[in-house]
Order: sequence, then C-alpha cells, then structure tokens
Amino acid sequence: MRITLAAATAMAAAVLLIPAAPASAAAPDRWGFAFVKDPTTVAWTPLPPAYQYGSWMTFAPGLQADGIKIATGRFLVRFPQIGTGSRGIPHVTAVSADGRFCEAVRWYAMGADQVVDVQCFKPGGAPIDSQFTVLWTVSSGTAVPGAYASVQVNSVGGIAQQYNSTGSANSVVPSPPGYYTVRFKSVGVAGALSGNLQVTAVQPNAQPRRCKVARWTWSGTDVVALVACFNPATGALMDSEFTASFHRERSVYAAVYPPRYFGYVASWSPPGQTNFNSLYGFGANGIGGPVVKYPDLHQKQTHAQVTAYGDTSGYCGLKELWIDAGGTAVVTAACFTNSGAAVDLPYLSTFSSSV
Repeated sequence: MRITLAAATAMAAAVLLIPAAPASAAAPDRWGFAFVKDPTTVAWTPLPPAYQYGSWMTFAPGLQADGIKIATGRFLVRFPQIGTGSRGIPHVTAVSADGRFCEAVRWYAMGADQVVDVQCFKPGGAPIDSQFTVLWTVSSGTAVPGAYASVQVNSVGGIAQQYNSTGSANSVVPSPPGYYTVRFKSVGVAGALSGNLQVTAVQPNAQPRRCKVARWTWSGTDVVALVACFNPATGALMDSEFTASFHRERSVYAAVYPPRYFGYVASWSPPGQTNFNSLYGFGANGIGGPVVKYPDLHQKQTHAQVTAYGDTSGYCGLKELWIDAGGTAVVTAACFTNSGAAVDLPYLSTFSSSV
C-alpha cells in the first residue's frame, strides 16, 4: 500500500482522534512470543532475536527464548523465567507455502521457564518439521483501554481456563461434532464486528487437529464466535480441544502501551471495526488478497499470527516470514484446501511489535 500525501494527512488526523494512552495501562501478567526458523535443531538453540520478546525482558534482558526438536514435527519452545505451569494460552501459526500446519500439544513450567510443546504436520496429518510462530500469555485482573479475552476449551466444550479483561465470564456451548459457540462477554462494540479473533487447535496426544473461526457476530457488546474443528485426514468435523482469544485495540498477546505498534485485519473487510492500526486508527491497513500491509508498525521485535475464517475445512497460515518495507510490515497469508492445494480463503491476521 503506497501512502500518498493525502493518505498520510488523513492518517495523521486519525492519530489525533485516538485517545492518549493512560499513564500505566494494564498488561498481561507474563507473556512471550517467538519464531522457530530451524525446526530441525536437536540441541537447545536460541531462537531468532528479531522475532522474540517477552515479559522477562523487563528483569532479565540478557536471556533468550530457545527451542529444541524432540521428534518429527515436534518442537519445544522455552520462554525464560516466566513459568506458571499450564495456566495461560498459546497460539501457533505455521510458516509454510506448502500447506503445513501446527497445533499446541501442551504448555508447562520447566523450572522457572515456560515451555510450549508444538506439533506440526503436512497436509493429510503426517508429522513434518515446519517453521512456525508461537506466543504464550497469561493475564489476571481487569484492563483498559480496549479489551482482551481468552479461553482454553476441552473437546466436550468445557472451559479449562478463561480470562476476560472486563471481569466478565466467557462461555462455550458445544454442538458436536466439531462446533463450539464461544461468547466473549462485554469485550466488543455494540452493533458491529470489532477486534480480532485467533484460534489454535490443542491435542495432548499430538494427533492432528485443526480449528478455525467458522462464523463471527455480536450480541450487544458480547463477541460471539463459532469455532469449527476438523480431522485433517478426512476434512470432517471433529471434536477437539483448542484455545481461542479476542483482542480489540490491544496486541494479540494482550498488552498495550507498550506495545504502541500493533494492528489487525479481517481480510474480507466486513463492516465494523476489524481493520485497526494503533498509530492511524480504523481502516489504515492495506489488504490485497493474501497480503496485509501494516503501515509503520514494523518496530523492534515483531510477531504475527493468522487464523482461517469460514465453514469449510480449508485452513490458513503464514506463507513466509513478514518483511519490513521501510517500517511497513508486509504480512502474507497462505490458505489451503484440506488436501493442501492453495486456495483463496478469508482469514484473520494480527501483527504486533514489542514496543
């Protein structure tokens, strides 16, 4: 998206309309994000520093997130000094142009560190090594501005854990096989779609699963998402555990101010507030098919996640690592049919910096 003088003027005006950040905005208790560039390393190896950051940086800036392969397609990511056990939620997105996908297996404390166990697959469900992005975050208390909510759901629709920045309770109603209506209470904008959703399949036995947002609506200020989960071997709906989160005018890892540089889009551009740039407000990000351009948001360490949208068994990830085009983050999604053929599908994209 080339920014003309007129567009730049409009964006500058939009900045004036965004409320100033509070002196101290509430943030998640602990969090981290990373990118696994080499999923084949069999020794604990630091992950690329330009794509990792976390809450440990405030008290142990010399430490780095690292990772290790433990089986085909199976990789552990370790975030230093922020361990809380099985609390919090992860999100995982494969970085692949050939239809690989990833899920969370489990997450746990290893001493003082937090480990996220990830399994990746090729189309059809056979394990394969894959690059991926991963985040983990845990929150408590209430938070403004914007809103953030998350759930970890078991296969029968029970909530294993949840968080809502408004202090309200989320809910989940299962519709077997494979459908779950997730209601994030009081976090949206009345009468319109707003914010961004991300979903990650969870399978404690490391069997292949995929989950996505099938439909998305609102009820008052409640955000209602129909999550659909699938068996990748057949493309059929299948009950599955998953994590789901919603963020509105906050980063995907729940924090804000910092970071000051974050944004998100729904690729099909529905009416409402689903295209947001923290610098320029609503509608400022450019969407062109699988490519999203986030003006001026590529600052310091950066992170991206993608989730597919729609009723089919198709799925989406990141086609490649995003690029820095003069401060604009260029994020390219890649979507596939259940068999792994490239296809155009709607998706939800989110991008954030560390600052």
